[in-house]
Amino acid sequence: MRFKIIFFFITISLLFLSCSSSTETGEIIVDPDPVILSNPNILLIIADDMGKDATPNYPEGIIKPTMPTLQSLISTGITFDNLWSYSVCTPTRASIITGKYGVKSGVLEVGDQISTAETSIQEYIDANTGNEYATAIVGKWHLSNNISDPQTMGIDYYAGLLNGGVQSYTNWNLVENGQSNVSTDYTTTKFTDLAIDWVDNQTKPWFLWLAYNAPHTPFHLAPTNLHTQGNLPTDQASIDANPTPYFLSAVEAMDSEIGRLLNSLTPVEIENTIIIFIGDNGTPGQVVQSPYNRLRAKGSIYQGGVNVPMVISGFGVNRIGERESALIHTADLFATIAKISGISIQEINNSISFYDLLSNSNANQREFVYTEKSDNGISYTIRNSTYKLIKNSDGSEELYNIITDAYETNNLIGTILSNDASANKLALEIEADIIRM
Repeated sequence: MRFKIIFFFITISLLFLSCSSSTETGEIIVDPDPVILSNPNILLIIADDMGKDATPNYPEGIIKPTMPTLQSLISTGITFDNLWSYSVCTPTRASIITGKYGVKSGVLEVGDQISTAETSIQEYIDANTGNEYATAIVGKWHLSNNISDPQTMGIDYYAGLLNGGVQSYTNWNLVENGQSNVSTDYTTTKFTDLAIDWVDNQTKPWFLWLAYNAPHTPFHLAPTNLHTQGNLPTDQASIDANPTPYFLSAVEAMDSEIGRLLNSLTPVEIENTIIIFIGDNGTPGQVVQSPYNRLRAKGSIYQGGVNVPMVISGFGVNRIGERESALIHTADLFATIAKISGISIQEINNSISFYDLLSNSNANQREFVYTEKSDNGISYTIRNSTYKLIKNSDGSEELYNIITDAYETNNLIGTILSNDASANKLALEIEADIIRM
């Protein structure tokens, strides 16, 4: 019988700590104004390779998928405009699970292996809530190749795809708690089945990280009952000639299956669940849409590669149908999820909680957001409310007024910089140096 969670309110008391050093050292900064929380369920959904141009309710892109489930979350929650990720999936996932930038965790590109010595968000919640939560990751791991690493890092239950991708979405290796078997089920459907089964068996509040691997390549036609793209030919030549509807079919299939998961929850469960939906990086160049282009999509540190969608709805979200322009990094999900779970924390590692934005549009915000990529060295980008600086590994620089030039068409480097642009460039360089120390 499905567990019915009976929530009660608890008041969290704080010990006032004297904090003088930066969170870059790993120091924890507790929240000076604790809130009353009630241990909601936490559902983090990660869509693979789904940029803003492929997401409803964002101005980028012309052809949008039909996503009634996500649209419902949008209408009852907050759409975030300035979430930054990494340009590819592995470092984004590492930033979430550790609360650290890649330069701190050592995970900067696909193929980098996360150290199991890192404290995962799941371990952190366990240690600081008295094992209050059941935790699971279902779906794409892509943080290491060791079959036992999810359990080593404190995840109660792991089932899914250890590697980054599959050759066939209906013939792939399913790993479940250290055991590997071939699955012939469509990955999106199988992950949803596993998630439903796991949630159904829980007897305490839960934190589920659900990471779909579609619409990642190879592009394919999802099962017909899960999308609206129609009966398309499935030969490779047809897919290569026009991959967009195939990409959209996988996006729509994901939305259908998310809807099935949410519909499986009891009214009590759904009322007491916060849902966080994000993309892990930009859309692939083969299917990216204007105003982005193939060279400024997934794999780049331009906006099309790192400025990704996020929608949050459900328990504790009091801003209904609103947009939020605050600067946020995927690493910030660590501190935010920790706070949702009842831990009085504001900052840890490189993670800054944006929990207060769920109910207060005037809450404190980041001054800077930073990301990087491995590129025959390290290229990085950093922005504040007005300007975005790119430092390429070849030594070249780019500076954009991101307010007047949102899609980075006018590089100010090589022009005579205004006093304002010069001052902001210097401030961005100083902050980046601090981050990278």
